[in-house]
Amino acid sequence: MSATTYNPFENAQIQFDAIAENLGLESGMRELLRQPMKEIHFTIPVKMDDGSTKVFQAFRIRHNNARGPGKGGIRFHPHETADTVRALAMWMTWKCAVVDIPLGGGKGGIICDPQTLSKSELEKLCRGYVRKIWNQIGHEIDIPAPDMGSNAQCMLWMMDEYETIVAGHYPGVITGKPVGMGGSLGRTEATGFGVIYTLKDLLRYMNIPIGTTTASIQGFGNVAEYAAQMYTELGGKVIAVSCWNQADKTAYTFKKSGGCNIAELVKIKDSFGSIDKTKAQSLGYEILHGDDWIKQEVDILIPAALENQITPAVFPNISKKVKVICEAANGPTTPDCDKLIKERGIEMLPDFLCNAGGVTCSYFEQVQCNMNYFWDKAEVLEKLEYSMTKAFRAVYDLAKEKNIYMRDAAYIIAINRVANAVKLRGWA
Repeated sequence: MSATTYNPFENAQIQFDAIAENLGLESGMRELLRQPMKEIHFTIPVKMDDGSTKVFQAFRIRHNNARGPGKGGIRFHPHETADTVRALAMWMTWKCAVVDIPLGGGKGGIICDPQTLSKSELEKLCRGYVRKIWNQIGHEIDIPAPDMGSNAQCMLWMMDEYETIVAGHYPGVITGKPVGMGGSLGRTEATGFGVIYTLKDLLRYMNIPIGTTTASIQGFGNVAEYAAQMYTELGGKVIAVSCWNQADKTAYTFKKSGGCNIAELVKIKDSFGSIDKTKAQSLGYEILHGDDWIKQEVDILIPAALENQITPAVFPNISKKVKVICEAANGPTTPDCDKLIKERGIEMLPDFLCNAGGVTCSYFEQVQCNMNYFWDKAEVLEKLEYSMTKAFRAVYDLAKEKNIYMRDAAYIIAINRVANAVKLRGWA
């Protein structure tokens, strides 16, 4: 979307540095918090179905564990980088802190394209990942979870490999597992629903009925699907959805007069969030360029795909009608674009608050696994909405009290909590 190349870890550090300066953090504290505490880089050899051996590069990075064990997903992506994983680990630290759960930030990644792997190859890759880091994970150390490109089946293979190695049952070692195998009800919906819990509360403060609003969404994976589902159930209208099309190896924006029917789009998408273009056309959808999602005349933009999607280069394409940017993805807005958003007067729901429903429910899953007692779905979602609403209101109140950008308010709360934990431990 832009000729400028953005490094996600540098973006994360820029955001941190600005708030650290504002808070007057001492140099030692800044140095500790602006970089990961531990990194593991390794290779995973996999015997492929054709008899050849392919070697995959992988990472597990822990940013900070002052408030509790590391927590964060494992991304399977062909363009994964150590800097992306570093940034995501750092954002996970702030995410756990802003919703006030007793966990730190971690993240994992494997450079691979899961869509090109057979089920057997994917299982070998998952088990190989755990064999390399089994002594660095666990509910008291670092708890992995699914992320882009991985899923509940991947997590179950990983848990099984861990339990085979340590010879016991430890369902809390990893989250995002299938229900019935230590997974939590409500986990599938949690991130997307959490996005809309915060959006609903923001619109209430803005005196805008959600049923009168329109939105455009980038992405149609798990997060976007459930965000769109809840948003439309509350009366909102999704005008357009943009996503990668695996068949064409390109992205398209799917737009329909009168709004998208989320249920029918779900029926024609694959497990990676790719919508069938031919079937969409037969259902009356207009097929636009993948970047056109951001140009729509809507009230709300919901980037729910990759980082670095809203930049100064594309900002002029955003309609003057847009009132809210709801960051369902991690790092979708570059730091140099925040100033433009503030000047336009667009309300920003920052990523590490807005999409924290997933890690919050992952925490719930870990708690349930550790006590071997599981809640019903209604209880999980009730607890999730309470946690998300409480976190949002603290951020919103601080933003209005100090007359500051909501991203800055969220960072102030999160960084203060982590810095206080570091101080109490005597690390800085």
